[in-house]
Amino acid sequence: MIIEPTPLPGVLTVELNGYRDPRGTFRRLFCARELAQALGERHIVQCNHSTTVKVGTVRGMHFQYQPFAEMKMITCLHGSVWDVAVDLRAGSPTFLQWFATELNSEKPSLLVIPEGCAHGFQVLQPESELLYFHTTPYSPEAEGGVRHDDPALGIHWPLPVTEVSQRDRAHLLIHPDFSGVCI
Repeated sequence: MIIEPTPLPGVLTVELNGYRDPRGTFRRLFCARELAQALGERHIVQCNHSTTVKVGTVRGMHFQYQPFAEMKMITCLHGSVWDVAVDLRAGSPTFLQWFATELNSEKPSLLVIPEGCAHGFQVLQPESELLYFHTTPYSPEAEGGVRHDDPALGIHWPLPVTEVSQRDRAHLLIHPDFSGVCI
C-alpha cells in the first residue's frame, strides 16, 4: 500500500498493490498494520457495498454527527466513480474545501475520509460498485448531509448530474452562519 496525503488534512489516498496472473488478480483491500497511522485508535466495525446503475448519478454528500462520527475508507470494486470528500470540520484550515479523485477497478485504491468530512460520488461507468469500511456503525439519528450542488462548496462534477435521490435533494444549502461540525 502506498499512502499519500491530500490537500485536506486527514483525507488520504491509498494505492492498493496487487498482482495479476493467468488465474486472475489478487489484492489486499485493507491492512490494519499498514493503515495504523491513519486509523489511530479506531477500528473497522462495519463494511457496506453499493451498486449504482446509471452514469451521471450522484450519491451524497453524507456524514454522521457525534457521537457516531465515522472515518470511511472507500474502494471501487467494479466500474469507475468520481469520489469526493468535503471538509465540514469546525475550525479546520480547509473548512468547506473539497478533494476528489477517480476510484476505479482498473487501478484500485482507497479514499480515506475522516470524521467531520462529507462523502459522495458520481458514477462514471454503469453498474459501478463500491465497498466502504466504517469505523462506527451507521446510526440514522446521527445522519447528516449537504447538497452536491451547494454553491458554497462549488464541487466540480465531471459529468452532467443525471440522478440524485429524493433524500439527497432534500439536504439544505449551507447557511452563511454554519461554522462546521464538531468532531
